[in-house]
Amino acid sequence: MKRVVKTRDYKFVAIIKPAEEGGYYAYCPLLPGCATQGETYAEAVANIEDAIKGTVEAMVEHGDSLPLEATEENYVLDIPVKLPRAARFA
Repeated sequence: MKRVVKTRDYKFVAIIKPAEEGGYYAYCPLLPGCATQGETYAEAVANIEDAIKGTVEAMVEHGDSLPLEATEENYVLDIPVKLPRAARFA
């Protein structure tokens, strides 16, 4: 008899930044120690996805509690700022 395992979607936010030495650095703020890198942005995205999945699988296997689900609202703020037309951007 097969055991049916119910699943649900769970959202984690990953932060991806250019690394000083080149390439990209990626980490998940909700999962301490869950970090990786990649030579390209796409590689960093793929690597952090694998790292998050692996970390969560290990936590579930060990019976550890998962952090509360992240929502974009936790990390993204809309802050309107009026800029003069002569403002320059780097």
